[in-house]
Amino acid sequence: MIVVTGATGHLGRLVIADLLSRAVPAAGIAAVVRDRARAADLATSGVEIRVADYEQPRTLPGAFAGADKLLFISSVGPDDARLAQHHAVVDAAAEAGVGLLAYTSIVQADTSPLRLAEIHRATEKAIATTGLPSVILRNGWYTENHTAALPTAVQLGALVGGAGQGRIASASRADFATAAAAVLTTPGHAGRVYELTGDTAWNLPELAAELSARTGRAIGYQNLSASEYTAILTGAGLPGYLAELLVDADLRIAEGALATVTDDLRTLIGRPSTPLSESVAAALGDG
Repeated sequence: MIVVTGATGHLGRLVIADLLSRAVPAAGIAAVVRDRARAADLATSGVEIRVADYEQPRTLPGAFAGADKLLFISSVGPDDARLAQHHAVVDAAAEAGVGLLAYTSIVQADTSPLRLAEIHRATEKAIATTGLPSVILRNGWYTENHTAALPTAVQLGALVGGAGQGRIASASRADFATAAAAVLTTPGHAGRVYELTGDTAWNLPELAAELSARTGRAIGYQNLSASEYTAILTGAGLPGYLAELLVDADLRIAEGALATVTDDLRTLIGRPSTPLSESVAAALGDG
């Protein structure tokens, strides 16, 4: 039995779709969700639906029961809430005695200066104390973190951010989902820590240039101060904690925090990572 948490989120759905494409029997996959109604399509495919909530620790051990492999997809939210949620998941995995715990961390979590890495470091340490067989999937930056803003950039005629010329070795969310599915369906991963990045590092001016080429419009990159970028993100409706994390990430990107390229992702998925041009096309509905 393969159990996937956060199964109705973007990454969780992609992982389950990839598992099914590998001929994993639907009856051998359990999707852990907070809202059963949102998982109706998964239920129709034959996947078992288990209702549990990171914020309700007593619901978790039963949801993880019988898990030969558990994919723990990290939560979103304010840091204090996330830390409590992650500890609850790790404790429940230990109580359920899962065969292998796979956790979606962040690239170079042990040394990363990103504020986002703090929760991941703490979670990795908590996993280590359980003694469970585990594998750490240190996902790099999702290309979608920046391409999601491209339709707005087209409307405004400018791409904005705070990363300067800093390079980003990102990959698509689907690439990371494929890596997780590979780990869940092949042997030999216990005890491994994978640093998962895209094959090529790019920067925001290059993203703006790709957007310009794709649309036939001159769309430049405008680098903002931290306060200016925060104001734009909160003005667009992002919660304060999320705006702070994204602004911090851009500042750290400018310092080179996400520029390192490894071959771990390419090796796991058995192909190159998704090129930036394809991600831009997908964001614009062209691919």
